[in-house]
Amino acid sequence: MKLAAIDIGSNAIRFQVSSVLESKDQVLFKKMEYVRFPLRLGHDVFTTNRISEKSVAKFKKLMEAFKLLLELYEVDDYMLCATSAMRESENGMALADEVRKELGLNIEIIEGQREAELINSAIRSYLGSQTYLHIDVGGGSTELNVYFGGKKMKTRSFRVGSVRILENHDLPVVWSDMEHWVRENIKPNMGKVTAVGTGGNISKIYELAKLKPHRLMSLKKMAEVKDMIAEHSIEERIYKLQMNPDRADVILPASTIYMRVMEWAKAKYMFVPEVGLKDGMMLHLFERNSRQSKIEFVNKEDQSKGSKTQIIPRKF
Repeated sequence: MKLAAIDIGSNAIRFQVSSVLESKDQVLFKKMEYVRFPLRLGHDVFTTNRISEKSVAKFKKLMEAFKLLLELYEVDDYMLCATSAMRESENGMALADEVRKELGLNIEIIEGQREAELINSAIRSYLGSQTYLHIDVGGGSTELNVYFGGKKMKTRSFRVGSVRILENHDLPVVWSDMEHWVRENIKPNMGKVTAVGTGGNISKIYELAKLKPHRLMSLKKMAEVKDMIAEHSIEERIYKLQMNPDRADVILPASTIYMRVMEWAKAKYMFVPEVGLKDGMMLHLFERNSRQSKIEFVNKEDQSKGSKTQIIPRKF
């Protein structure tokens, strides 16, 4: 079985094709193709509330290219999800409708809670029975989820994101609302809180922290990495720190969100599983095409081939 996920975010659009290999006790997701295209829809939407004609033209060409890849890889099932930029834009629904009519691709413009649900399906098997605060920072929104005793207790989406901050469209009232929500839902009786960070920016920060694999990153270490990045110009971040151009300018705003939320929750350490929305979409596609209903998602490095294989243990 071959599955594909297209994550239409505010800062970039991600396309992935994976083959599914099933055995008696586990399911393997083997990445076949991955494309990240830096089409920053959030720049248009958070400034003018619309996706510009230039971005619309690029978007349609990109969807056409992805459709060809879906056909070439002979994908069995696929899913396209658009998040905050398209759901807030005045012409987001109209653009999705045009793509459906012209290319036959159905774009689901999902709400923040649905986005959080998909991401959480990809990280749940990493979590034990302790207290966790999952922080997913995108270009236009931040999703927060509280886990306690092995169960998800609370979830909320906030209109604060890396591109939104960069464009000076983050509102003080939203920051205050997010702080209040965190302090209200992280109770003293929950004990020590561990943050769980997802999103491309936190993965890059973790990489720059140069920690041993699977080690927790301290808030102190994150602050050191943030200060180091701030000392470099945008050009230096691209060429010296090996960042994509559309990562180099948003990584500091994103780090501010992660750090503030951790401070409010009094979380001193963060776990970075390096999964995101596209991984949750893959899991959803597999569940949709499988008789098994209860499964979990785990990442494992395929050392022999140097590629990433995603393993889902079966549960009977």
